[in-house]
Amino acid sequence: MKKRIALIAHDKKKDDMVQLASEYADLLRQCILVATGTTGKRLHDEVGLTVERKHSGPVGGDLQIGAELVEGKIDCVIFLRDPMTPQPHEPDINALVRACDVHNIPCATNVTSARMLLSQIVPHHHHHN
Repeated sequence: MKKRIALIAHDKKKDDMVQLASEYADLLRQCILVATGTTGKRLHDEVGLTVERKHSGPVGGDLQIGAELVEGKIDCVIFLRDPMTPQPHEPDINALVRACDVHNIPCATNVTSARMLLSQIVPHHHHHN
């Protein structure tokens, strides 16, 4: 089964997400990727990844991903949050992170934790399941 990874980045973190995805492009190509709004567009345009695009966060993209997560369709979440800028959809963001905790889904909210998560989530090539 391919892993389904949700990729979300606030505006000031989108460059970081593109950078991260470029580093891990080979791994991410083996996964099914879901992303919100502009993040998905940039991952497609700049990294060449195939991404299932949701709405942007402020108009419900976080909730769409949260709903998939509740249905067991998301294996991990990389959510590069901007802790310094107030987000108008903060309740949606909190709901998504809470859903990760409720359903025991790994959620990385910064680049360092995202690297740790990505290095763990995809089985290495030389291992056979």
